[in-house]
Amino acid sequence: MSDEPRPPHLLPTRRDLLDWGLHGLGATAVAVLLDAEARAASPRPPDDATSRRARRAIHICLIGGLSHIDSFDHKPALARLHGTKLETTEQPDLFFGKMGLLRQADWAFRPRGASGLVISDLFPCIAELADELTVLRSMESKSANHTPALFLANSGFEFGGFPSMGSWISYGLGVENESLPAYVVLNDERGPPNTGASTWSSAFLPSSHQGVVLGGGRQAVSDLFPARPIDAATDRATLEFVQTVNRRRAEADALDAMLADRVRSYELAARMQASIPDVTRLDSESPATEEAYGLRDPRTADMGRRCLLGRRLLERGVRFVQLFSGGPIAGSPRASWDAHENVRENHAAEAARIDRPVAALLRDLRQRGMLDDTLVLFTTEFGRTPFTQSAADTVGEGRDHNRYGFSCWLAGAGLAPGTAVGATDELGWKAVERPIPWHDFHATILHLFGIDHERLTFYHNGIRRRLTNVHGEVVREALA
Repeated sequence: MSDEPRPPHLLPTRRDLLDWGLHGLGATAVAVLLDAEARAASPRPPDDATSRRARRAIHICLIGGLSHIDSFDHKPALARLHGTKLETTEQPDLFFGKMGLLRQADWAFRPRGASGLVISDLFPCIAELADELTVLRSMESKSANHTPALFLANSGFEFGGFPSMGSWISYGLGVENESLPAYVVLNDERGPPNTGASTWSSAFLPSSHQGVVLGGGRQAVSDLFPARPIDAATDRATLEFVQTVNRRRAEADALDAMLADRVRSYELAARMQASIPDVTRLDSESPATEEAYGLRDPRTADMGRRCLLGRRLLERGVRFVQLFSGGPIAGSPRASWDAHENVRENHAAEAARIDRPVAALLRDLRQRGMLDDTLVLFTTEFGRTPFTQSAADTVGEGRDHNRYGFSCWLAGAGLAPGTAVGATDELGWKAVERPIPWHDFHATILHLFGIDHERLTFYHNGIRRRLTNVHGEVVREALA
């Protein structure tokens, strides 16, 4: 053997230092373990690919806590009991711990469409499409705190470090368009949610499955293009040089998964240089489409652009698009649905930003024949209390967080439209009929994609991890 020093790229890694694994039985053991890990890390086959209804999804996530009793869960008893005290002996899990008097809804409810689904006037445009909606009126959360509740709603766990639902879907089904990410995130113009990039993280899944954030303006992806023009021949030569270096490094350590993921990210970025300008060019849409999405109204322009861009991304093969309604929780005035001070004032402003664009998205997907294989998800991390957040003998104007019962809705592929599943009690305080925890919600979404939530796993730290942890039942009452 030569005594000359090895080149840096051939220096031993930590794995090499475990020299017991380089010889004899040790080598056999390492090979078996690595093979088992590789097989465990591979997505299992879908539950039944022939029954798959959904090919893609667009997730509208309301940050802060939408009041279900002012939107999708009509509780006439609140009008009768307005100004009275909720009789209870328990100490409920509230964020601020103030239990004021019961308060009636701030918006009128009425039956909508042929289905007669009862929805309030808070969302007049969405209400017109009641016959497309499947409302889940018995959602439950484990936390009344924004950050853990938002993590739970997106990843199935109350803390960071676990893959989001979009990442699991990307991992389970892969990409349809090699020139675009499988999972795209479109944040509110007022900022990202309080949980930040952890909300769309791929965590321990390969990094190619994490959400890619697209922004507004001329460059939807930061640093996708060079700051100054580069000669085509020079650019090509640079790429070839980088590829050669990466290939040599990969040959030296075939187990370097991080390098492989980084190479794939660079390759995707190169392909996106051609695809992104086309997909984000909204001026190619008709004036009628721009008007429908509210692109000319300052109140709806932001959400309208993102809903329209979301539809264009879905058309081009993106699996999962996530739109956030609301930015950071902190701040004044609030830039979210966190209506502690005044529900009517807060919710009226937030609904005016998204009602028209979301309704336009549903209509557009239906008119283009896309809704039959597209899921539309409309969620919030928890609801709000039927009593006000105020002194015990006062009818205040705001409501605290309610994790015990709230509403979300779905539309599209494989769902029973114009229906409501589950129920809260007469005050909208707690789920009493077919409670739906987030694990059941996630199991249902995966099922609609043709995936068995118990079989889509990833081996991590000695555990077969999955989106639904060790829980989850499909909400079959919501299925067509």
